[in-house]
Amino acid sequence: MIIDPKMATTYAEEGFLNAIDIFDTKEISYFRECFDKLEKDEGREACQIGLQARHLTDEFIWQLATNNNLLEVMKHVVGENLLLLSTHFFCKYPDPSGEKFVAWHQDVTYWGLEPPEAHTAWIAIDDADSQNGCMRAIPKSHNEGIVTHAKSDRKGNLLSINQSIPDEEVDSSQAVDMPLLAGQISIHDGKLFHASNPNTSNRRRCGLTVRFVEPHVRQVKANSTGDKWPAILVRGEDNYKHFAIQKAPFNIL
Repeated sequence: MIIDPKMATTYAEEGFLNAIDIFDTKEISYFRECFDKLEKDEGREACQIGLQARHLTDEFIWQLATNNNLLEVMKHVVGENLLLLSTHFFCKYPDPSGEKFVAWHQDVTYWGLEPPEAHTAWIAIDDADSQNGCMRAIPKSHNEGIVTHAKSDRKGNLLSINQSIPDEEVDSSQAVDMPLLAGQISIHDGKLFHASNPNTSNRRRCGLTVRFVEPHVRQVKANSTGDKWPAILVRGEDNYKHFAIQKAPFNIL
């Protein structure tokens, strides 16, 4: 894979990168088939936001999260040493009511990390566009630091603890959509303001988020689900040992 040397600079300045080709058509078709089977076994309700850290038990999810092209891009824009913090499927189904959305938020506000530094790769299992509720972001908002979050007063927020950045803190006129074709990824800084609108199409929008930190980051309190992160070293070295040793569940490709 040829990596654009401008990626790191753009990521640092804007807080995100979009539409990076990682998986070819054959590869993503295989992973979609795997997810479709998982969806059939688990049910739509669980697949919507309930499948967290399943890379530890389901090999195809581990393969997605530790794909060599993905890790090389993350190494280029984040750093030589990478810990895989966790994975989380977000599966947004057609919503005739137009109620189910993701409120504006910053990831690191509820992950219990110090310093609050983390990076997310969003792998498109399905095509994601404005009609089925692709991610949206406020460019450069990661430079504003951590803002106070409140509970969303709008019905249908899919975030696990209903968190939301208050409207007066967000200049939504600056928001940009981040459409992806299946097999592409986006990457965003954990302090970036991001959200997504309801899925008003007749198509599913499934994506796997893969969370990364550098080894100098530590977990100082439980995350939003009350747990410790099962961090695994996937690139480089960990000279800090802030996280309990977690062995790779499968081989890294």
